[in-house]
Amino acid sequence: MAARRTSQETVKTRSQPWVHVDGKQIQEFGTVRMFPLGLSFESRMYSCQNLNQILADTQILYSLYKKYHWLMRGPTFFQLHLLLDKHADEQLKLVDLMAERVQTLGGIAVGDPRHVAEITVVPRPPDGAEEVPAMLSRLIQVHETILTTCHEVAARAQEMGDDGTNDILISDVIRTGELQTWFLIEHLVDTPLVEAPHDGRRKS
Repeated sequence: MAARRTSQETVKTRSQPWVHVDGKQIQEFGTVRMFPLGLSFESRMYSCQNLNQILADTQILYSLYKKYHWLMRGPTFFQLHLLLDKHADEQLKLVDLMAERVQTLGGIAVGDPRHVAEITVVPRPPDGAEEVPAMLSRLIQVHETILTTCHEVAARAQEMGDDGTNDILISDVIRTGELQTWFLIEHLVDTPLVEAPHDGRRKS
């Protein structure tokens, strides 16, 4: 009887999940593993460091898009509410793309929001709601910050032979950022929907 009970306890123990497990850190942030990718250590280190900077700023941009999507108001609420959410989804895809590129190069992608806050160069906006033009302007400024960095890093990555990083930055991050910036900028143009003739008469 005792043997049977012991056997049952062993089965239960084997199927018991391990929770609250403490483990040591197996790779520090800011380091890269040696992967056989045909790229030098220097090129992979450069790309990982700078991709993480862009990644951190992009995660902040994503969060701002979601925040302003929620806080949007005024006569253009419906259009901007949907547009900002669409842009947020596109930025989230870029976050995953860049994070996986860092991992592909043997690095560690920044992911913890508290770590992101330490790395980002994007200024913190007010916690409350601002006027709509101010919220849109902040998004445009963050885009410009990211785009400026992307152009510099893409050019240097190409010089160092990292075509994969260069391609992601140009084909995905830069092109998406430029298009989204255009959509935001056009919402800040002060122009009437219909232009009335100066003499008050309808144009024929």
